[in-house]
Amino acid sequence: TIHLLSTIYASTGEIFGITKTLDPYSNELLEHHRIKAIAFPCELSLWIFVTRHCKEKLCGVFHHIDSHNNYATPALFLGQSQLHIQISGFSEESSAFLSTFTVPLNKWCQLSLVKSSEHLSHDVIFDDTEGYFVIGGGKFIQGVEGYFGPVVYYRRTSVSPTAVGRALYSLSVHKMHKTSSTAAVRKILPLLLQAGCLADNLALHMSSVLYSTGLGVQKHPIKAWLLALLAAQRDNRLALLHLGHLHQQGLHGFPKDPDLAYAYYANIAKQTTLDRQNPSPQQTFVEAIYLNDDETLNIQTNKDHHIFQWLKLQARRGAAEAEQALARMLFWGQQGLSPNIQEAVKHYERGAVQLEDPVSMYDYGIVLLLGQGVEKDVPKAVTFLKKAVEKQEFVPAMNALAWYYEQYEKDYQQAVQLWEKADSLGSPDAPLNLGVLHSQGLYPGKPADQYVAYKYYLKSAERAHLRGAVSLADVWATGIPGYVARRPSDAVWVKWTAEHNGYLGRILRNALDSYLKSRFMALLYYMMAAESGYAPAQFNVAYLCEQNSAGFLDRHYATNYMWRYYNLTIQSQNPDTYGWYNLGLLVEEDYRLPLSILSELGLSDLYHADTNLLLSTMYQCRDSDNTDSYLPCSLALFHIFLQS
Repeated sequence: TIHLLSTIYASTGEIFGITKTLDPYSNELLEHHRIKAIAFPCELSLWIFVTRHCKEKLCGVFHHIDSHNNYATPALFLGQSQLHIQISGFSEESSAFLSTFTVPLNKWCQLSLVKSSEHLSHDVIFDDTEGYFVIGGGKFIQGVEGYFGPVVYYRRTSVSPTAVGRALYSLSVHKMHKTSSTAAVRKILPLLLQAGCLADNLALHMSSVLYSTGLGVQKHPIKAWLLALLAAQRDNRLALLHLGHLHQQGLHGFPKDPDLAYAYYANIAKQTTLDRQNPSPQQTFVEAIYLNDDETLNIQTNKDHHIFQWLKLQARRGAAEAEQALARMLFWGQQGLSPNIQEAVKHYERGAVQLEDPVSMYDYGIVLLLGQGVEKDVPKAVTFLKKAVEKQEFVPAMNALAWYYEQYEKDYQQAVQLWEKADSLGSPDAPLNLGVLHSQGLYPGKPADQYVAYKYYLKSAERAHLRGAVSLADVWATGIPGYVARRPSDAVWVKWTAEHNGYLGRILRNALDSYLKSRFMALLYYMMAAESGYAPAQFNVAYLCEQNSAGFLDRHYATNYMWRYYNLTIQSQNPDTYGWYNLGLLVEEDYRLPLSILSELGLSDLYHADTNLLLSTMYQCRDSDNTDSYLPCSLALFHIFLQS
C-alpha cells in the first residue's frame, strides 16, 4: 500500500499538480512478483472535492505519463461532469470510456479505480515504475478546480472499499474491547465513520447509537438519525428496528407516526421470518436475559462448561431430553453457545434414529426437508415426520406433513385435514396456513375469504407465531372494508416479530459475553439493542449504569442513563415491570424525577406530590400480568403503607 497523498491538496485548475514516481522493490522476490503482475489487477483510491466544472474539454484528475511522454494506464480525467478513463494494453491497444455516474460539485467523493482485464477485449498493461504519476494538472493538461484528499495505491492487490470498511469496523470494535471507559470512544469514532463511508452497515449503526446516546461523544440526534437512515436503506436489521422505535415513540423530537413506524417494523419482521429459515453464524437466538437474574446467568454455558459436558454425558446414556437440548442450543446458538448447525444435525439424527424420540424425529425431518446443515432429502424427511405423528401425534410434525402435502403433492384436501386437526390441538402454525389457503381461495370447496383468513391469522398470532403476527399486522395496516377497521396503532405490534431477529440476538449475545467478562463493550452492545426499542436491553443498560461497578461512567452520566432507560422500559409496548419497580427504588433513594419523565409517563400531576403517593403509583407494577413482579412490588407497597 502506497500513500501518494496523505493530506489535502488545493488545486487551482491550472497546469500545476503533484508528481510522484515509484521505484522497483529492493527485495528480489517482491520485484519478481511485481513484474509478473504488470497485467494483473490493482487498485487506486482517491478523494476529490470539485468546486467548478471543467472549463476545457477535459481536466486532469490522476494520470500516468510513460517514458515516451504518452498517456499510460491509468489516465483519469473529468469532463463537464463525467469521468473519462483511459487504459493501455500490449501492442499499442488502448480503451477509453465514460463513467455512468456524474461527479457532483461541492461534495467530497471517493473514487476507486480497479484495474481488471475481465471485461475488455485486450489485456491491460500497467508498469508502475515507468514514467511518473500526476495528481491534478501537469504540463499536458490543466487540473480540476477543487481539492484532492488522500490518494492510496494498492500496489500488489485489489482491495474493495467494502473489505476495507469491514476491516476498519473490526479494528474499531477491537479497540473498544480494550478500553475500560468512555474516554477512548471519541478517538475511535472517526474509524467507525470512515468504515461507514466504505459501506459497512454495522459501523453506520454503531456510530448512530453513539450519537444518539452521547456515549463518549457529543450527543447529536440529527447525525444519529442520518446514519441510521443510511444503514436502514442498506437493510441493516437493527437500524430498521431503531427507526421504527424512533417513530413509534416520537423520540428526540422526531414525529410520532405509527404508519411510518409500521413501514420499518414490517420490513424487518418479514426479514426475520426469512432469516430464521436461513440460520448463519451471524445470527443467534434472541434470549431475554436480565442482568439481575442470577438463575439465568448461572446456566449460560460453552463447550467446556460443566453444564454442556453433563448434557453430553446424559445424551450418550440415552436421555432424549439431553439430545434435544444439545441440538437446540447448537442449532440456534442458545445459552452462550455459538451456532453450529452441522453438529446440531448430528444430535437430531441420533435422537431420531437411535432413540426414536418424536421431537428429534420432527427436528431431523425439518432439516432434511429444508436442507439445513445436511443434504436435502424430502422422501427421508417425510418418513421421519410420519413416524413422529404415528408414535405420539406430535403436533408440529403433523403441521409439517400438511405443508409437504400442500407444497409438493398439491393435495389440499389432505393438507387441510392435517391442519384442521393440528389447529384443534393448539398448533400456532396450522391457523396461519389455513388462513393463507382461505386468503388465496385454495381451501377446498370454499371461495377466497379475507375475513376468514384474518380470523385465522389472529388465532395464530395469539398463539405466538411470528408469521401469524406479520399477517395479522398486515391486515390491521390496511383494514378489510366492511369487516375490519384500519388499526395503524395496533399494526406496530409486528415489532414483536421484529424483535426475534437473529441479528439482534447476536448483539445481545455479544453484550452478555462482554458483561460476564466485565468489559466496557457490554454497555455499548446493550445500548445498540436498547436504542432499537428492545425492553430487556433497555433495562440492562439502566441496571449497568445503576451498578456502575467497573466505573465505566462518571456519576452524572450514569444517573442520566439510568433515568432514561428505566423510563424507556416503562414506555415500551409491553411495559416492563422491572422498570417501574426500579424507578420506585430510585425515588426512595431521594432522586427527584424530572417533570419531563413524569409527563411522558402520564404522571405530571404528581410532580409536586409527596413521595409516598408517587411511590404508590410506581409500585402498581404489582397489578401487571408479570407474576414475578407481584411479590417485590407488593412488599414495596406494604413498606410504603407502614411508613405513611
